[in-house]
Amino acid sequence: MPENEFENTPRLPAEEGWLQVRLTEARTMKPVPGAEIEISYEGDPDSEIRRYTTDESGMTEIFTLPAPAELYSTQFSEEQPYAEYTIRVRAEGYEDAEVAGTEILPGVTAIQEIRMQEASPEEQFERIVIGPHTLFGTYPPKIAEEEIKPTSETGEIVLSRVVIPEYVIVHDGVPTDSSAQNYWVRFKDYIKNVASSEIYATWTDAAIRANVLAIMSFVLNRVYTEWYRNKGYDFTITSSTAFDQKWIQGRNIFQSISDVVDEMYGNYLSRPNVKQPILTQYCDGRRVTCPNWMSQWGAQSLGERGYSAIEILRYYYGDNMYINTAVEISGVPSSWPGYELAEGARGAKVQQMQEQLNVIAGSYPAIPRIAADGIYGPATRAAVEKFQSVFGLPVTGTVNYQTWYKISEIYVGVSRIAELS
Repeated sequence: MPENEFENTPRLPAEEGWLQVRLTEARTMKPVPGAEIEISYEGDPDSEIRRYTTDESGMTEIFTLPAPAELYSTQFSEEQPYAEYTIRVRAEGYEDAEVAGTEILPGVTAIQEIRMQEASPEEQFERIVIGPHTLFGTYPPKIAEEEIKPTSETGEIVLSRVVIPEYVIVHDGVPTDSSAQNYWVRFKDYIKNVASSEIYATWTDAAIRANVLAIMSFVLNRVYTEWYRNKGYDFTITSSTAFDQKWIQGRNIFQSISDVVDEMYGNYLSRPNVKQPILTQYCDGRRVTCPNWMSQWGAQSLGERGYSAIEILRYYYGDNMYINTAVEISGVPSSWPGYELAEGARGAKVQQMQEQLNVIAGSYPAIPRIAADGIYGPATRAAVEKFQSVFGLPVTGTVNYQTWYKISEIYVGVSRIAELS
């Protein structure tokens, strides 16, 4: 690209994006209602400070914020394609918190989740700084590896099947940095974080899906082969772009990416006669080129030309790449029944879902409690609709794959006293 390609190009008019802040207790994942939220634009000390209050579900309303023109994020540009905001939180009984660098893209909803720490005599203050997006900032390029790893039975690796883990342990640095912190992260949250760090939520649906599949397959290869544990480390994956994928502690995610991850949860990429998920490596395709790997900007370009997700993936990885589904999702109390549950349905799966909703309602009082009788009546439909509304799902009143696993995810979170304590 010529150095002056973007010189003298007039800046396009600003557009608008949306943001919702969601607060939960760090220890229990219960919502934090009545918290005071302040939002300010980074880089302008005189900018307007907006104030909001969380509702009984620990969430603000979805509000509008200025953002750069969409063209800067749908086509490669030297302009920063997202606006950055600082969020300050005060809540009675909790430590004050601040997140700097929440990214707002035009035309999409950003979700900033903040885990609130209970107040302590030391009056600590937690501040999270979100680093630049990988498509805009400068990060080390991926060190090439073989996409299929040699494996041997160790007693720990389950080579007979692919299992989606409940958590992955993310080492926030290069593998050899013993001072870097390890974080236990729910698998689905990890995927949403990486995808929001690696691609733009304004991209075509096909480009987002192709990249999400590559991200999921990459980490599942690390899980399946116990790549780092077999090297003597105590983590699943790193946050280093040179070795793995970019994960940023505390960053916001985007609703359009979250929806795709929820829908495709449990999928990965495979080749014929190969049991393990493929280590699907990729690069941005503009600042760094990578023959035989997927180009992220190239995927967006193909998506704009009408390619589907699998067509994009096969364009880069070859025609013998296939989408597969894991046989087991660890940590989920009851598996997807294989069909949608709707008003009029009856049976054990309906009762399991009702029981889980009632447990969730104990922490989220906006969701009404219902009789766990195994009968999907109007009251169950109303509870499902409220659950979908609270957690940003399409409000249909029926329990599809996406809603089923979201109920399971929230149920597991609120029914535990603490996360891995």
